[in-house]
Amino acid sequence: MHQRKKLLYIGNKLVVHGKPPTAIDLLSGKLQEEGYSVITASSKSNRISRMIAMVFITIKNRNIVDFVLIDTYSTQNFYYAVVIGWLCRLFKLPYIPILHGGNLPERLKSNKGFSKSLFGKAYKNVAPSKYILEQFKLQGFKNVVYIPNTLEIKNYPFQFRKSVTPKLLWVRSFSEIYNPLLALEIVEMLKINGHDVSLCMVGPDKDGSMARCKKVALELNLPITFPGILAKDKWVYLSKKYDIFINTTNFDNMPVSVMEAMALGLPVVSTNVGGMSFLIESEIDGVLVPPNNPEMFLNAIEDVCSNATKVEEITKNARIKVEQFDWQKIKHSWMELMRGDEN
Repeated sequence: MHQRKKLLYIGNKLVVHGKPPTAIDLLSGKLQEEGYSVITASSKSNRISRMIAMVFITIKNRNIVDFVLIDTYSTQNFYYAVVIGWLCRLFKLPYIPILHGGNLPERLKSNKGFSKSLFGKAYKNVAPSKYILEQFKLQGFKNVVYIPNTLEIKNYPFQFRKSVTPKLLWVRSFSEIYNPLLALEIVEMLKINGHDVSLCMVGPDKDGSMARCKKVALELNLPITFPGILAKDKWVYLSKKYDIFINTTNFDNMPVSVMEAMALGLPVVSTNVGGMSFLIESEIDGVLVPPNNPEMFLNAIEDVCSNATKVEEITKNARIKVEQFDWQKIKHSWMELMRGDEN
């Protein structure tokens, strides 16, 4: 058995502050279980303090790590990756940006200089979706590999739903880019059409969107609950009470929450943006509708509710698809990438 590599993993490790777990929390643990030594940064809640901690830990460990993994997003956190990438090049450390942001293709256009340095000089870039892989290749980056986001399938019991009603579940951060207000429009239209509708919106507030949603729900007397952020096992348990998972986003990559819904047997109705068409084949293992189109969303939900055979087919196919993302299958790609050859 070859000795496993020593890794430095840079990302937003904010679970200790009540935030949802991100890639750094999940992947670093999985790699440690496989025998890798993993140092992580940073769990500082303040953005500037976090940046300083990331820089300090990179400098401190520059002579002992084999690879630096960098969670890379399309928002302001993009600049963490830019700075750490620059340090890695300075110290001749091989680094691997992991491309999470659904809006990263826009960054490639709006920050061409930074993007060329950060991604072009990386050891490899890891695209968790085929959409991001394709977008980066279109921009001329050849050092990109596809390693999808992963699930531990055994944690997601499949529940077959014989009949489906508009009991809707939404799981995401409350942020404008994920368009949570569209979910409220959909509920209002279903209610007007005489459906016994309910919606549960799970997730933390990012930019004040939750307060706006609560205000609108109260004003319109909509049957919506807001439990806030829930631990993974809690929302998986909660999902048993719901029949349809809705994803209202305007930008997306390969959202883990949608993969989880597919694993749990919830039929997914999602906007067709970013990488969604690479994850869901519409009418085969989910339903895709145009973004910002409540009428099409309404039609899709009504169709799902009136077609039990379709639901059975879609959910069965979806489960088969996401089983391919189980860690026991995906881990070999990571090992090969970092030349950690044997199990």
